[in-house]
Amino acid sequence: MELFALFGPPAITLILFVIAVFPYGLWVTRKKPARAVRLAVVGSAVALAAYGAGTFYGLAYTHPLDLCASKTGSGDYMDVMRDFSLTSATIHRFPPPSVTCHWSSGHSSNAVSFWTTPLLYAGLACSGVCFTLILINRSQHRKDTPGQRA
Repeated sequence: MELFALFGPPAITLILFVIAVFPYGLWVTRKKPARAVRLAVVGSAVALAAYGAGTFYGLAYTHPLDLCASKTGSGDYMDVMRDFSLTSATIHRFPPPSVTCHWSSGHSSNAVSFWTTPLLYAGLACSGVCFTLILINRSQHRKDTPGQRA
């Protein structure tokens, strides 16, 4: 497994969150959105980042074999101990994204980090609940507003 496949997704995810803090902070201080709106944005961002990390930010679609094993001088993909060769890699796009590596021994392994699935579902749940609360709040606000046409 290449170093990027091991350390890249967590590092990129952390960098994206750090970079996203600044526009999010400006938006919150200038617009002062409701708590449900803020949490919906955060939940959506978390889900997107977790999905990106689960697909190794596109590397799973362009070079899936590189995520599973290292390429030898002869062009074969071998495991770390050089005991088994990689026969294929299967990509599942959603839910959750995963890259399954199939070895010549008949064993299969998952190349996606353990933290991507819980983070993806937590972000989706947070944004789903918050968007529902926003819709409920807006429908109640419309009912309470006098003088509005139906």
